[in-house]
Amino acid sequence: MDTGIFRRPGHLINRTARLLVRLGEERFQPLGLAIAQMPVLYALKDGAALTQKELASLARIEQPTMAQLLDRMERDKLIRRTPNPHDKRSTLVSLTPKALKKLPRANQVLLEGSQEALRGFTEREIEALSIFLLRIVKNLDPQATGIDFDRLK
Repeated sequence: MDTGIFRRPGHLINRTARLLVRLGEERFQPLGLAIAQMPVLYALKDGAALTQKELASLARIEQPTMAQLLDRMERDKLIRRTPNPHDKRSTLVSLTPKALKKLPRANQVLLEGSQEALRGFTEREIEALSIFLLRIVKNLDPQATGIDFDRLK
């Protein structure tokens, strides 16, 4: 077996992502949260109210997946849905006080996980890694939003 494939960037990025998700799930479970909920929580953290379609676009996931995620979040009383006054066919999603209360600890958990993953890296190495990963994202998803592509120049 050619073990060189396991040293290629694509494999290592995928493995790193899976390990980070596993670590995140373990650490978020006591908070009653899931790592998949983070894009929704952060998109709405400042009082925003967005449609399911907007949230799916921001999180870069399919609408059916977002619908299932929002259903679970509503069941867990993390979000509320209200009629959209501008479009009667859709609802606006916003965070509940329960979700807002959990955000500071969730942010701390994310920070701790990042610090653990990057232990031993210098600030310069972290910046370089971030720039390289942003370049990969830009290459694979040119329409990605919320990314400062100017940093890549």
